[in-house]
Amino acid sequence: MTIQQQKYALLSVSDKTGLIGFAQALLELGYQVLSTGGTAAALRGANIPVEEVSSYTGFPEILDGRVKTLHPKIHGGLLARRDASDHLAQIREHGIALIDVVAVNLYPFESTVARADCSIEQAIEQIDIGGPTLLRAAAKNHEDVVVVVDPDDYERVATALKMGAVSLELRRELAQKVFAHTARYDALIAAYLQIQGGDKAVPKFPALLSLQFERTAVLRYGENPHQEGAFYRDRARPEPSVSTAVQLHGKTMSYNNYLDANAALELVKEFEDTAVAIIKHNNPCGVGLGATAAEAYVRARETDPVSAFGGVIACNCAVDLDLAKEVTTTFMEVIIAPEYSEEALAELRRKKDLRVLAVGPLTAQRTDPYDFKKVVGGLILQDRDLGRLPDLATLPVPTARRPSEPEYAACAFAWKVCKHVKSNAIVFATPFQTVGIGAGQMSRVDSVKLAEMKARLPLKGCVMASDAFFPFRDGVDAAAKAGITAVIQPGGSIRDEEVIRAADEHQMAMILTGMRHFRH
Repeated sequence: MTIQQQKYALLSVSDKTGLIGFAQALLELGYQVLSTGGTAAALRGANIPVEEVSSYTGFPEILDGRVKTLHPKIHGGLLARRDASDHLAQIREHGIALIDVVAVNLYPFESTVARADCSIEQAIEQIDIGGPTLLRAAAKNHEDVVVVVDPDDYERVATALKMGAVSLELRRELAQKVFAHTARYDALIAAYLQIQGGDKAVPKFPALLSLQFERTAVLRYGENPHQEGAFYRDRARPEPSVSTAVQLHGKTMSYNNYLDANAALELVKEFEDTAVAIIKHNNPCGVGLGATAAEAYVRARETDPVSAFGGVIACNCAVDLDLAKEVTTTFMEVIIAPEYSEEALAELRRKKDLRVLAVGPLTAQRTDPYDFKKVVGGLILQDRDLGRLPDLATLPVPTARRPSEPEYAACAFAWKVCKHVKSNAIVFATPFQTVGIGAGQMSRVDSVKLAEMKARLPLKGCVMASDAFFPFRDGVDAAAKAGITAVIQPGGSIRDEEVIRAADEHQMAMILTGMRHFRH
């Protein structure tokens, strides 16, 4: 049953991006545009004819604009089923126009409350009521109404309308985006109001945690071939990372590639000097600093060339041709870096399976404050481990001998690497490269012995970093026997005096950080 010839679209947006072009396309397709407030003014400013919602409903905006679209003539036009004769009869009886297209986005609540000077009164006024109601009504009736919440979708919706029909598949995709968007919006408001309610734990750990991630890839399989997998990105965290990386070459990323690329990139972010890390199974098998990226890479690879084979590489600076040539001398799974020269890309592309990822400039700002660990039936949430030490020269030295300048430099380097090694973690190092790494052992002395066993380069004169305290002196004794001359560790064991005494007996220097870096 056809009850109207005129087609109607309702546009009411806070974000005006793409608005004029979309409205112009609707106008050319014969739509009458209904709108409100600032959106109507913007459309008129572009010479697009528009009818105010208050004119159409016959009811003015009231309460300082808090009530404008909450009217049966609006929601009846959205919710009426076009295949239901009783719905259409009521629409005709009450003089309601069917609204076939809706474009709405919401008041900027998130950016408002992010301002340091935002008052609760200002925040409350940015809680949108009419917008979510319009979106949810249109999305519920998506088989009859095309609803757009994301300006990025304007062009393909306009194209589909020009071709005569918007597919049910696209309509459902747009409706799903609406409900995901409004769910996140409500979660932000709930979290903010919990803070205002006096729950001091809420800023970090809300009573009800709502998470929203966007799927960006379906993986060939998960950690193992019998497991399925997918990759999701947090759109609210724009920090340069594996989640924001652009793949420039190579096979599709796997579950394990993502884990290792993330571990490698987060490690090299620790350094201001040119640094390269090689990761295997989520642990560093080598880290190096250098005057050039190629020099840093060679030093990282020298730590454990056998384990480096098939590894994942991260660099904290641009990849040039010299580094690319070194990388292509052996099989590597992934390289991730801020950017690549054209010559470097050409060289890396010779390896057809090598995945090449670019993340853009590495900024000092870390926008993702949390670390999550999934357990069966639950989730553990904590601060992300962004702990850094001050100048090491200001830290306690409990031993008779203070570290030399080269030992201080080596300890600073080793400590940053140790933070990214699975516990129990031990790192032997010079000021410029790792020499031996002991990871994931159940006892600390075994990690020391493993680091010694893995070492390919001379250990004499190297330093040792430990992610947590030594529960017994045996770890220090084993390190001294291997040729280690200085130790950096948190301290805090009930046997600290025994451990320090062991270091003095071996004429070793020791720095106490007071900071632990367990990584399970």
